[in-house]
Amino acid sequence: MRLTRTLSAAAGAAAVLLTAACGSSGSGSSSATGLNPPDLKAPTKLGRTEGQVNLVAWAGYVEDGSNDPKVDWVGDFEKQTGCQVHSKVAASSDEMVKLMKTGEYDVVSASGDASLRLIASGDAAPVNTALVPNYKDVFSGLKNGAWNSVKGQMYGIPHGRGANLLMYNTEKVSPAPTSWSAVFNDASKYRGHVTAYDSPIYIADAALYLKATQPELKIKDPYALDQKQFDAAVALLKKQNANIGEYWSDYLKEISAFKSGDSVVGTAWQVIANLAADEGAKVRAFVPKEGSTGWSDTWMVSAKAKHPNCAYKWLDWIVSPKVNAQVAEYFGEAPANSKACAKTSDKNFCATYHAAEEGYWKHIAFWNTPIEQCLDGRKDVTCVPYAKWVQAWTEIKG
Repeated sequence: MRLTRTLSAAAGAAAVLLTAACGSSGSGSSSATGLNPPDLKAPTKLGRTEGQVNLVAWAGYVEDGSNDPKVDWVGDFEKQTGCQVHSKVAASSDEMVKLMKTGEYDVVSASGDASLRLIASGDAAPVNTALVPNYKDVFSGLKNGAWNSVKGQMYGIPHGRGANLLMYNTEKVSPAPTSWSAVFNDASKYRGHVTAYDSPIYIADAALYLKATQPELKIKDPYALDQKQFDAAVALLKKQNANIGEYWSDYLKEISAFKSGDSVVGTAWQVIANLAADEGAKVRAFVPKEGSTGWSDTWMVSAKAKHPNCAYKWLDWIVSPKVNAQVAEYFGEAPANSKACAKTSDKNFCATYHAAEEGYWKHIAFWNTPIEQCLDGRKDVTCVPYAKWVQAWTEIKG
């Protein structure tokens, strides 16, 4: 099982996005960004499969039995389609973007901080969802998102989703928290035992908290921060830093820290909370009253795909009910296909991960790529691009 996703963005990669994005207007969450991708066309029909498909993916998304003989959804795909799968595990979103630019890969499982970059630069092609029969059963909340579509055109097939939760030790944190203030304004109560996710995208968590607690900042979208808003989020995180015991990216270390008491409150995922509790840690994880950030991954097809027909076969396969259920359980996230819940081995799995609760996900701000053209639609200011989030994160951690 793989539970780390490294989110770093190089200035050069972010610059590609800024160059590709220009100031057109439009309605809807995606078009409001002013993002004008290259005029690429999705296929209108599929042809004969090419015999192979080359994938870039997070570990745990393309399992062929080599890691665990009991975990294999690639073998049947190859038998049924004749498309031999060649996959490469990427350690970060930056690596995914870099690999897709080579033209050697057909499909990528992009997180929200990579997907807009791939769309804007023309490395990801629009997807004809009519050629992916299982797309119709994807939860509506994953379709036409600001991170996977532009002006109503999907640029991939949703894979799954997860929330960044507030987790705390029920024996050592009292009273039980209800707000992210537990790791921000009230963090000094647990000085040295607060943990936070180690990534520049964590700046959005601070922005989400400020959106609720400092309305005078007028933050609408935690990924669309003008300089004043950004500076406030950075200042909050620098203040928090004095109380941080550890920034985490390795789920095993976080579980260990909560078991030992080194960490008593901080950011976590549902799967981490489950595993920590199974190992005896007295923890609870939840979405605080301000809401949370989260992720939604999207399978995107390269604009230069050499095996587009096998690529589309993979898109339909990976989001099919049985396979989507297998991946979700193995990785630890809510599946994208609404029919996958009936296929999970743990019949309580989808309830635990809130898979079908669209109301739950309305409180989750999914990761997106900050660009100069404000994602909230503002045109009278310039927003801080992700390259500067990376620089600021280095300063925050000292």
